[in-house]
Amino acid sequence: MKRFFGLFFTFALIFYSIPLNSAFAYSYGDPNEEKVAEVYKEMVVKLDENPPNYNAAQKNFETVKEEIDMHMGLEPAKLILSNLKDKDKEATINNMQKLLVLNIARRLESIEKDFAEYDTTKRLLAKAFATYDALSPKVEAEKPENDKKIRTDFDQALEALGNPGLFGVGKKEANLDEFKKNKDEILNSLKTEFSIKSLEVGHFSESATESGTEKKDWTDISNIRNWVPLVLIAGIIIAVIIIVIRRRRNRN
Repeated sequence: MKRFFGLFFTFALIFYSIPLNSAFAYSYGDPNEEKVAEVYKEMVVKLDENPPNYNAAQKNFETVKEEIDMHMGLEPAKLILSNLKDKDKEATINNMQKLLVLNIARRLESIEKDFAEYDTTKRLLAKAFATYDALSPKVEAEKPENDKKIRTDFDQALEALGNPGLFGVGKKEANLDEFKKNKDEILNSLKTEFSIKSLEVGHFSESATESGTEKKDWTDISNIRNWVPLVLIAGIIIAVIIIVIRRRRNRN
């Protein structure tokens, strides 16, 4: 039995020493990252060079063009590529920011539609927040109170998703009405901040606008590591039961 305990804890030690992404790959990638938002940040760096590096910015954008075309239609990429071709830095950045706001709206709308799917909704909210994180420097620079409010709304939206818990432990009921309220507040704030008339993807054009970090941990709690302590506890309980049964049999 001592050998059993030794092997069990050795397994746990080895498991925790292996990087998670090599042992159990998270099929959706890093839940704290949104590719389009990362590309936006890379583009801004290139456009802030002196002179602006439009070729590099375009190469960065083209890595997500297919995804944008798929989810947003052809108009956004067409317009942004035109801005880059015209070497219009301001229009490129403004339209990329508008694209990110639309992407946040798309993520939040998807959450509302699949609200019962906790793992999916939390992942989508993480990506929406990561997208806002790319936009927040502009918001914070102009109106710090707006940035604080939007972040608070994201926190409250996360709380509204509830928590299924692990085997019922820590369970918290989801609240769709509360989520809708937080979603509307986030989107209304972004519409005002970025002067966007409509957050419908089909409205993406020049005319859609009225004028031409402490890192939060959004890690998915369904991480396989969270199961290891329970497996250990279950193994110990089973081992104790086996010991008790054997002792009773020996007495008899």
